[in-house]
Amino acid sequence: MKKFIYLFMAVASLGVVSCEKDNDVLTGNKNEGGLLDVKNNLVAYVVGNGNEFQYTAALGAFQGDVSVESVDVYKQFTSVDGTTSNRVFLKNVTFPNATQLETINFNFTYNELSEGIIVNGQPLPTNDTELEIGDYWTLTYVSKTSSGNEALNNKSTKVSVGTRFAGNYRCVEAEYYRLGVLTYTAADWPASTTIESVNSTTYRVVEYFGVFSGNEYYFTIDENDVIGYPDNTPDGTPQSGNGQPFITCLSNPADMTPVYCGSSNYVIRDDVEGKDRLVMSFGYNTTSGAVGPRVFYQVLEKIVD
Repeated sequence: MKKFIYLFMAVASLGVVSCEKDNDVLTGNKNEGGLLDVKNNLVAYVVGNGNEFQYTAALGAFQGDVSVESVDVYKQFTSVDGTTSNRVFLKNVTFPNATQLETINFNFTYNELSEGIIVNGQPLPTNDTELEIGDYWTLTYVSKTSSGNEALNNKSTKVSVGTRFAGNYRCVEAEYYRLGVLTYTAADWPASTTIESVNSTTYRVVEYFGVFSGNEYYFTIDENDVIGYPDNTPDGTPQSGNGQPFITCLSNPADMTPVYCGSSNYVIRDDVEGKDRLVMSFGYNTTSGAVGPRVFYQVLEKIVD
């Protein structure tokens, strides 16, 4: 009798777990839906574009028995010194079609981003030219579903104040040589590489070092559109790649011969469509194990929405 009771309790427990999973509208099951996807982790805000210039971000929704009907977008400003503003409602974005996979673009301007924001008791400047490189807004998203639930998404969008060459880039040409052997090409590069402004001439590459994730590095663009690579990061740490010493066409020319140093490290401006290109050669030198250079050539093209 005891064995029967224990068996019944075990089966009942499994049933409870199963019911809990079936009622979870955020699991991504094809019949459930209600999932929100933030398409833009970064939007590059270019100083001087003007108060009414429209920037664009995108949200995607997976719709099913439960659908995302609308999303409240909130904004919060952080100044370059780290001071944070109040959190303010920006706008509501609706999903009118409730198709299974639905993507909605929404626009915003400086006037919209600055309205109602208070930093240290003061509003933001009336003109965007008074912003500083390194300032940014954080956009957060609260989805409202057909089941009556509201949920704060765990992903956000950074609207980063920078200069022209900050933004997201796609790779159009690339080669990676490991100890002189071609190992990766453009098809192996990530779909998007994010670049942020540090100041008027210095840029930070977020996350990707060529094909390798978990890295960041810095480069400069001078008044002649020549790309350079500082020896140290802004905090004084030596530049590195995959934890190894960073090398360039200037510092290690003999190691960089496969990656076209004579015709690299410059900017190609696109004043018509905004699809600026960065032609870059750089690398790192492994000092243990398979000792020797790993070098990259890449042409990155700015993604224009």
